[in-house]
Amino acid sequence: MPSPLPIKSLIRLNWLLVSTFTAIISLYFIFLLDEAPLYKVFYMAMTALGISLVAFVNVRILILLARKYSARGKVFRRYRYFFTYTASAAAYVMLAPAFDYIEHKSNLFPFPVYLIIFLVSGILVNTVIVLLQDFVILQADKAHADLELSQIKTAHAEATNLLLKQQIHPHFLFNALNTLKALYRKDPCAGDNYIVHLANFLRASVYNHAAKTSSLADELALLLDYLEMQKIRFGSALNCIIDLPADILNDRYLPSFSLQPLLENAIKHNELTQQSPLIINIFCSEDRIVVSNTLKKKNLNVTSTYHGLANLAERYSLLSGDEVIINENANTFSVSIRLLNNEYSDHRG
Repeated sequence: MPSPLPIKSLIRLNWLLVSTFTAIISLYFIFLLDEAPLYKVFYMAMTALGISLVAFVNVRILILLARKYSARGKVFRRYRYFFTYTASAAAYVMLAPAFDYIEHKSNLFPFPVYLIIFLVSGILVNTVIVLLQDFVILQADKAHADLELSQIKTAHAEATNLLLKQQIHPHFLFNALNTLKALYRKDPCAGDNYIVHLANFLRASVYNHAAKTSSLADELALLLDYLEMQKIRFGSALNCIIDLPADILNDRYLPSFSLQPLLENAIKHNELTQQSPLIINIFCSEDRIVVSNTLKKKNLNVTSTYHGLANLAERYSLLSGDEVIINENANTFSVSIRLLNNEYSDHRG
């Protein structure tokens, strides 16, 4: 969408032009022109009047033409040049008799020549004004284009972020319903307990559906519901140790649904037995939160390997421009993400 004409900027430019040209002419009249003081004041006043007429008539013509034609079209430019140059020439030709009345220059050369001098002066002044106004309009167009590009990038990032988040829920829900079905066959009480935590998890998912970030406290609450569901399923084969300072829970933020996928990945890709339990540690290290687990990969190939982790890394990059740090050795696998300081800031600064 084309940007509107920067009328306020053009008016400020006009006043700047009038002030600047008048000041320059004033210096010439005061120090170089050997005339009576009254004549000098007259020359300065007429100079300011001539430039003001051309500059402000130009703006008025722009406003009138913009109501009917596209300000960036050929017809607009053609009519603009025709009317502004005609108006500027007419303005200066009308000023010629006043100057002649004071100076009597027509005694030195024919009055028609005198008119031609003013006509050329009007054209030159209008050319300078048109060029400067075009520069202001070009700068306004560039600023408008930059703003639109920024808005498009923001909208794209938000849409992508939302799409990536939506990819998590069907995957999780499919696994949860299968687990719930198996639990009700073996232990209805455990199934009831599981469905309570599942309801809490889904309620938080719906409530924070469009949120880009969540407080660490909210992410931890979501994680705990998911963790309880998995403990019902795996029992002592799963051991999760959470050590997070209480004073940062409500003051620091993470991308929404960022801790749960990390826990899900650890469970999904490692063997869990009572003899060799999966141990997961969640703690803070400087300004990052770390999720680390013992590594004992399943022998069977798992579909969508690290789907949740790749999803989180892309969402985190869109949100903050930062990277998710992954470390893996023979015994442990860990993921760390930087805690965010402000819920509503750009996070890219």
